Amino acid sequence: MVEKPSPVDVLQSALNGAGDVAYIWDLRDDTMSWAGSLKGIFGSTESSGAENGEVFNERINIEDLSRRLHSLSRHLQGEDVFDCEYRLRRDDGEFVWVHDKGTAITGDDDLPERLAGVLRLVTKRKQQESMLERKANYDELTGQLNRTRIREALQNTLSYNARYNVNGAYLAIGIDKLSIVNDAYGHKAADAVIVAASQRIERCLRVSDYIGRIGGDRFGAILSSCDPEGIVVTAEKILESFRSSAIETPSGPIHVTVSVGGVAFPGFIQTAHDAMTAAESALQEGKSRGRNCFVQSLITEEQRQAQRKNIDMGEQIMKALADDRLVFAYQPVVDSNTHETKYYETLLRMLGEDNSVISAGVFVPVAEKLGLMRQLDRRALDIAVRDLRDFPDTILALNISSLTVTDQSWLRALVGELKVTPDIANRLIVEITETAALEDFEVSARFVAQLRELGCKVALDDFGSGYTSFRHMKALTVDVVKIDGAFVKDVANNSENQLFVRTLLGLADGFGLETVAECVETAEEARILKNEGANYLQGYYFGKPDLNPEWRNPDRPVRKAS
Repeated sequence: MVEKPSPVDVLQSALNGAGDVAYIWDLRDDTMSWAGSLKGIFGSTESSGAENGEVFNERINIEDLSRRLHSLSRHLQGEDVFDCEYRLRRDDGEFVWVHDKGTAITGDDDLPERLAGVLRLVTKRKQQESMLERKANYDELTGQLNRTRIREALQNTLSYNARYNVNGAYLAIGIDKLSIVNDAYGHKAADAVIVAASQRIERCLRVSDYIGRIGGDRFGAILSSCDPEGIVVTAEKILESFRSSAIETPSGPIHVTVSVGGVAFPGFIQTAHDAMTAAESALQEGKSRGRNCFVQSLITEEQRQAQRKNIDMGEQIMKALADDRLVFAYQPVVDSNTHETKYYETLLRMLGEDNSVISAGVFVPVAEKLGLMRQLDRRALDIAVRDLRDFPDTILALNISSLTVTDQSWLRALVGELKVTPDIANRLIVEITETAALEDFEVSARFVAQLRELGCKVALDDFGSGYTSFRHMKALTVDVVKIDGAFVKDVANNSENQLFVRTLLGLADGFGLETVAECVETAEEARILKNEGANYLQGYYFGKPDLNPEWRNPDRPVRKAS
């Protein structure tokens, strides 16, 4: 007959299996007895240096000791359970995290006599919690505050400065043309530039200032106490730190510059969102001025009200994205000879919560200012792909912003859609504006080439507005050019417009490109443009943008959208 193990043996086996340690602490003579796997807790098989409560307390991290003593005191007074976590020093000097949970045993006098408890190692969990907390608060690549935390720090600074009438500032700092570094040298070099940039910016700030990474190539800096002159000095210091020396990367030294936009507060700035929006707008203006410069946002009350409206519109856009209230209005593009519709240009519209139609001219400029265009372009791609799948006889032209021209994630999304339905590629025309193409010409040329390799056509919109050179026209290798509507309007009566249209059409024909004349409103304009050699025509004369064209849903009433 097998002898049953004693309760003590069962307890010892259970503790060893769980890796826990149990103890009995005699509170009257201050002695402690231990059972279980002591090595995991103390680093040895004996409870050396923990024979009594006083010695055990010496092992507890000084930062955690008061918390443990407070929890123990409350429990012994009968107010709470004894349950706490703290760091404990092992024999080798290393600290481990333990979870200590116990209960007091009272004597005949109803006073606590002993404490019975269990210690459990929780170091791995604590490390994971610390890692998750760090990810929630800090940028993983640079170690700086992330966008959420820098916004919170900015809001706290604004509240303090407004209360005590202290001047401060917020700077938005963008690395110029980081995409070129990424394309030329790869992700490792680009990441090295981002990390080094964050360190350079930080060295230009004071201990009381904050820095955070607010986007892929952007940083935010809070100057907690700074007069107007100090804003300029700090911004110029940051600019000079990049101008003066190259950044060392795995691919060798790389010279980069930054642009800086700034806004002072309190003034008309009341919230962190106000400050970040104003500084971002100033940064964009700096980039449009040629980069490598500082632009300060000087906000008037009228501008602040406009910004408020922009913020409200931004919230409407985000809600429309969430509620799937972004739709297309479709405008026909017709053959100049037969006036037969060849394809439709898709024009983004937003439906209000009351089902009203909001035109792109109202919300797209706001989306551009608030950095929402990538999200809108991605949603537009989804809608276009869905239409092309549902209507296999339809050809659509899709407009995208200048930001999306440099957005590889948009291109990857398109590639993913084409893997599922490859036949839609030859029915998709992607339109980019001439000004966007010229803004970063090399990147635009690669983008166009990639689209054409996928089987899509590419149209250059607003042709003539950016004065593309012959060299640019050859390098872009687009399929279609669309004559800017400004030169088409009143072409029947304006001799200068006639000359300009004739020149642009001749230029396009010389490169073997198809042409579309936009904004055609009369039969006379259509006749002149056909005679001048335009292949296709588009405008109110042939059809206004339509949310529900007959080809898409013949059972629904036609609904016009300007």
